[in-house]
Amino acid sequence: MSNTSTASSSGGIGFAGLLTILFIALKLTGVITWSWVWVLSPLWIGFVLFLGFLLLALIMALVFSNTPLKRTYRSHR
Repeated sequence: MSNTSTASSSGGIGFAGLLTILFIALKLTGVITWSWVWVLSPLWIGFVLFLGFLLLALIMALVFSNTPLKRTYRSHR
């Protein structure tokens, strides 16, 4: 009998990881003369964008939670 267990994983390194490896290889071979901050930028740019969207969502939630949906106006007599 053969054991046919099929385990799947998420699939590997991803685009940012490949780009980081490419930038490191280009930096080490002297093709690019960027700072290491920019060579490693694919690792942190996604995180910074995520934090920006999270902050924007938090600000929007705070703004819209304090705004009433319907305003009732009383007529002054």
